[in-house]
Amino acid sequence: MTRVVIVDDHSIFRSGLKASLDAAVEVLSEAADVDAAVAAVTEHRPEVVLLDVHLPGGAGGGGAEVIRRCAGLLDSVRFLALSVSDSAEDVVGVIRAGARGYITKGSSADDVNSAIRTVASGDAVFSPRLAGFVLDAFGAAAGEQAVADDELDRLSAREREVMRLIARGYAYKEVATELFISIKTVETHVSAVLRKLQLSSRHELTAWALERKLL
Repeated sequence: MTRVVIVDDHSIFRSGLKASLDAAVEVLSEAADVDAAVAAVTEHRPEVVLLDVHLPGGAGGGGAEVIRRCAGLLDSVRFLALSVSDSAEDVVGVIRAGARGYITKGSSADDVNSAIRTVASGDAVFSPRLAGFVLDAFGAAAGEQAVADDELDRLSAREREVMRLIARGYAYKEVATELFISIKTVETHVSAVLRKLQLSSRHELTAWALERKLL
C-alpha cells in the first residue's frame, strides 16, 4: 500500500480524488489549509502528499509553505503538487520548495495514480506541458548565475537569510521567530536589502528573487 495525505481546500475535490485512487493507495488523512496540512503530514508521515498549490492559512505561502515547514521529513515524505494552476511561477515555486512532481487537476485518474507510484518510488513526474518550466528554471546559464551572485554579494549573510524569507511571503514576525531576532531587526535588514538592491517593496523583492532562481 502507498499511504497518502490529501491536501486541498475544496472538500468536493478531495472526495472525488479519494474515490478515484487505486485500491493500493491508502488515504491516511485530509487537510484543507496550511497548518492542518503540516500537522497531518507530521503525524502520519505518508509516503506521498497530494498537495494543492494555493491553500489558505499559514503565512500565505500555500503548498510551498507546507513543504518548507515539513523540510525535515523530505527524505521519507514526497510531495506531489496537484493543482488547477499551470503557471510557471506556481510550478517553479513548489518544485524549488521540494516537491517531487507537479500535475494539473485536469489529469485523468490513471495519470494521477501513475504519478503517485512514480513519486513514491523516488522519481519525479510532471504534466508534459509543465516540464519545460522546470527545465528552464533549473537550466539557467552560468552568466545569469554570475549576475545573481554579484547582486547577492551586496548583501550580508543575515540580509540574505531575511531576503529569502521575505520573498517567500513570510511576515516580519515569522522571520523574527525563524531567525531568533527581533522584529525591529528584521525591519532594519529589510530596509537595507531593498536599498542595496534598489527595490521599493517586498513584492518587487519576490519578483527579483524568482527571476534569479533564488527561492
